[in-house]
Amino acid sequence: MTLIGGWVAQRTGDRRHLVLGFAAGLMLGVVAFDLLPEALHQAPEEVHGVPQALLMFAAGFLAIHIVERAVAIHRGHEAEYAEHTHGQRSAQDHAHGHAHGGARSGVNGHQGVGLTAALALVGHSVMDGFAIGAAFQAGTTVGTVVAIAVVAHDFADGFNTYTITRLYGNNRRRALTLLAADALAPVTGAAITLLFTISEHLLGLYLGFFAGFLLYLATSDILPEAHSPHPSRTTLLCTLGGVGFMWLVIGLAG
Repeated sequence: MTLIGGWVAQRTGDRRHLVLGFAAGLMLGVVAFDLLPEALHQAPEEVHGVPQALLMFAAGFLAIHIVERAVAIHRGHEAEYAEHTHGQRSAQDHAHGHAHGGARSGVNGHQGVGLTAALALVGHSVMDGFAIGAAFQAGTTVGTVVAIAVVAHDFADGFNTYTITRLYGNNRRRALTLLAADALAPVTGAAITLLFTISEHLLGLYLGFFAGFLLYLATSDILPEAHSPHPSRTTLLCTLGGVGFMWLVIGLAG
């Protein structure tokens, strides 16, 4: 699925928003119908009146939010520096660069920013694989639905890995190399969990944390990206379809 996402990024069609909308629905369904109930079951102990699993859920959401904000601030400083150092360039040249996709525009020469962002996505994919392995330790049903959610999410990961790498001036070969690494990363993460067994309590805490992580990606990254080019009713219906599909899958598995 990661490789498919990268392939679509090279041949962006007009239907990508529908796929992303459906993927976001799958992720929301997994969080609401499976991850949170399972986390609460395995880590029900309360801290100041709130179950530990829900505290970890909030921590997971806030952790990825803080990381993304930090990256956005860093990129903002990079952009300010680039604008300052290239202040002599005419507005006409700047517009010409934007018209040609950014490969020769102001982001050129900042390949390291694109590589850092792509490597962060690869690291995230390792954690996706870890989540699959950990979820299967909790049970086949949990593992299956988490795997479905990760597979749906990996389409966006592959798309973004290729797009970000190329956007900052890196060549196609480097982008494809990072795409391949992103595709292998979940397998690596899942294999790591074969080396040890996670206790039930820690597993509940991790599932809560991952639920918050997944909810943030669905609501703050995937859905806005799905609706930005085409704020259509069809995209919304695809999201509702993804939620309904996960409800059906979890109901049948139970």
